Amino acid sequence: MRFVSFFVDGKSVAVPEVLKPPDVSTVPVSFHKLQVLDTPDFSEVYPFSAELQASLSGKLLLFEELPYSIDVIHEHYLNGCLAYEKGIEEAGGSFVCKRCGNDKPRLFSSFSCFRCKERECVYCRKCLVMGRVSQCTPLVRWCGPEVEWKVNEVRLEWEGKLSAAQRKASDELVSRVGGKGELLIWAVCGAGKTEVLFYGLERALKAGLRVCLATPRTDVVLELLPRLRKVFPGVTLAGLYGGSEEKLEGAQLVVSTIHQLYRYRDAFDLVVVDEVDAFPYSYDSSLEYAVLQAKKEDALLVYLSATPGRKMKKRAVAGGLPHVKIPLRFHGYPLPVPQFVWCGNWKKRLKKGRLPKNVMNWVEHQLEVKRQGFLFVPSVVALHQVAALLQAVFPGIEGVHAEDPDRKEKVMKFRNGEISILVTTTILERGVTVPYTDVAVLGAEEDIFTESALVQISGRAGRSKDDPAGEVVFFHYGKTNAMVDARRHIEGMNQEAGL
Repeated sequence: MRFVSFFVDGKSVAVPEVLKPPDVSTVPVSFHKLQVLDTPDFSEVYPFSAELQASLSGKLLLFEELPYSIDVIHEHYLNGCLAYEKGIEEAGGSFVCKRCGNDKPRLFSSFSCFRCKERECVYCRKCLVMGRVSQCTPLVRWCGPEVEWKVNEVRLEWEGKLSAAQRKASDELVSRVGGKGELLIWAVCGAGKTEVLFYGLERALKAGLRVCLATPRTDVVLELLPRLRKVFPGVTLAGLYGGSEEKLEGAQLVVSTIHQLYRYRDAFDLVVVDEVDAFPYSYDSSLEYAVLQAKKEDALLVYLSATPGRKMKKRAVAGGLPHVKIPLRFHGYPLPVPQFVWCGNWKKRLKKGRLPKNVMNWVEHQLEVKRQGFLFVPSVVALHQVAALLQAVFPGIEGVHAEDPDRKEKVMKFRNGEISILVTTTILERGVTVPYTDVAVLGAEEDIFTESALVQISGRAGRSKDDPAGEVVFFHYGKTNAMVDARRHIEGMNQEAGL
């Protein structure tokens, strides 16, 4: 997009080429070539759009992400409600994407741009899936009055009771709401972390604070949304993930995949990052950047994890990271300890169109006793092979992976008991709770099954108070340190809980 700039009341303002006043002779240039750019002072008498305020407050969006005409957007800019910011900044021949923080040269490219008429308009490839941020692309930010949330309608409708360990963590969170800093809630799988958050969320929302609950996985967002809508019926709530339709909804409580936080700036007073150790958050520094940019400077940042990474553990043990531990599941029963079962060279068998006999026996037993089961496999290729072999023999079996177009529907059917065995990759190692479900892993020795992944996978079993035991089986072709460490981790937590 090309802009002209000229001075109004001592400020250098930018005007899109299509809105250039006829008496301005300045030559239009690409947005990044504007040398000085100011935001006009806010006009207190301007009747700004409350819808635009709600849609844009705390966000950093492209023009095309806003369902408003350029005339409306620019009028709000001229009245000091909006700011235009450069999407790509250049310094000494290097580039930085101001949306995702990318500064790696290999993740930038250029193209001949019809909008700014430049032959080499640089854009960011890192966050391209969320819309192209280029040198000629302004990012729009709300800088007018803050949204005033309807705190009188906030109420927590939950009749459950917290265990002593849950209550300790809940009280710690409540005591810190409204302040800044960090807090780690280190809780075993099935400890009831969501319920631990309820009173802290209630206090924040009643205080008029804006809250974000961020998670690495879409499945977790889909699981949390109905639960939070039920217990906070009077709160404006939005669920954000790839393909969701709520991206522009102004909400006081936002449940989001971490990638969606690229679109936020200085928005939240309380940010809770669920499963902080999970892929991709633990492997992609730009996602940490997204979280830090989305929260306000004096916000409280809370980490939830059953398996915090080594650095986070070290900080917590050394006293550098305030933390509270929940070593016990909410129903008071121990974590299921995985069994190690040797299944031979399963890869060789798959190539011949067969599965190990003991794996087939496990599936048959699950169906006979009418218990559902997760069967985790190490790759999408293995998933297709295993699912096809099982479907040829047993009814009610499906496979699901991250790129499956029917992923949401299949997971929902599994939750509803319409699918008996769900063959899956590690995409479902977290966040999906189904009672009366056992767990098996085929190829537990594969590198993708880290200690953390295996602990989380084991945590899918025994989560219901009506079925607290569950069964976890690691089918393997040789034990690994990760397998042994995962079992030791689970046994250690049970011991710490006095079980």
